[in-house]
Amino acid sequence: MTTTDGDMELIHGSGNLFRDLGRPDPETKQLKAVLAAAISKVLKEDNISTRRAQEMTGINHSDFARVRGYRLDRFTVDRLIAMLEGLGQEVEVSVNIRPRPRAVAPPGPSAVL
Repeated sequence: MTTTDGDMELIHGSGNLFRDLGRPDPETKQLKAVLAAAISKVLKEDNISTRRAQEMTGINHSDFARVRGYRLDRFTVDRLIAMLEGLGQEVEVSVNIRPRPRAVAPPGPSAVL
């Protein structure tokens, strides 16, 4: 949805930044970002160092540093969930499945074949 107010145009996003930016595999990237944010929150709120997190979970402290820096390419969703569970968190994932909206062609000249 787009609204115009004077010189500013406000575009409402889909709720998934990765989708809005046209990135590949946006749903997985969004889920990984949510899980990483939860890990970072637990570490911060419980004042847990990456070394202490390693002791608690058996997962290398450098992995926790990567997650805190949101460098998530090397992590799978189940690995991030295992990190949270090792930090004493219960993780519940909900999945909604629905048809994708059809892509709308951008306005402009149409090709004639």
